[in-house]
Amino acid sequence: MSRSLKKGPYVNEKLLKKLQRLKAGDKTVVKTWDRASMITPEMVGYTIGVHNGRIHIPVLIVEDMVGHRLGEFAQTRKFVIHGGRMAKEEQKVASDKAAEERQKAQAAAEKK
Repeated sequence: MSRSLKKGPYVNEKLLKKLQRLKAGDKTVVKTWDRASMITPEMVGYTIGVHNGRIHIPVLIVEDMVGHRLGEFAQTRKFVIHGGRMAKEEQKVASDKAAEERQKAQAAAEKK
């Protein structure tokens, strides 16, 4: 649900103060439970631990995230794969192919 334009975006002031105290390029994870807070340009480059209801998920803020909410980058639900044994076998085959492709790409990069 969007916020009224006359009110402006919601940004947690306490979180901004914590980020201002950190030095630029510092890899410290700042924990927050405020998933509704809007990402501002001042947050770019910092890592924020967003709570998903169980743990804090570290989220590195990049320029493309500005304007979104913190909660969008910390999923609260885990998808359970359906389909039984056949689906698991197909997934294993797909992951094996992906691993082989990664190895080939890595070997090609090493040759260059």
